[in-house]
Amino acid sequence: MEPIILASSSPRRQEIMKMLKIPYRVIMPNIDETISTMLDHEEIPELLAREKVLAVIHSLPIGQEIQWILGADTIASFNGKIYGKPKDQDEAFQFLKDFQGNTHTIITSLVLYNGRAKITTSRISKTLVTFAPMTDEEIQWYVDTGEWHGAAGAYRIQSLASCFIKNIEGSYSGAVGLPIFELYDILKEQGYSILE
Repeated sequence: MEPIILASSSPRRQEIMKMLKIPYRVIMPNIDETISTMLDHEEIPELLAREKVLAVIHSLPIGQEIQWILGADTIASFNGKIYGKPKDQDEAFQFLKDFQGNTHTIITSLVLYNGRAKITTSRISKTLVTFAPMTDEEIQWYVDTGEWHGAAGAYRIQSLASCFIKNIEGSYSGAVGLPIFELYDILKEQGYSILE
């Protein structure tokens, strides 16, 4: 298998690539993740994933052959509001306060650049996540763990937040940040086989 450049520093995304035995190397894209609230929520992660791929392409030496670049981005959406990565503990607390006792949507977009065909394709994954009602003490306990750092929606579904997650409808791996079905589907479509 040819190595894929993963345009993400997310350890969770790297774990999924390792699990699938896809050779990869990480190039962390330098992009501005400020998002326009004018965009449809589903468009935002795809736009950011595309920007990550483009940033990696532009960071490579001119003339270097590029085979594959994979970008991904995840946001949480609830009641018409976008929940990205919280800036501090107070914001993380407020995100979780909003989510507790409610169902929100995790949207993850994948963008794959095929260097041979010079084309970019994308996939989107939506997962509904329902939090049980939580006390302020429970929210503060979770925030104090520090897991909210760098996590869309202020929590990591695959870790301690699972204490409070009552239901998941859709792709669990999509909520983690790299939807496996969509990844396999997009690679297969572009002629990249992981069945070796």
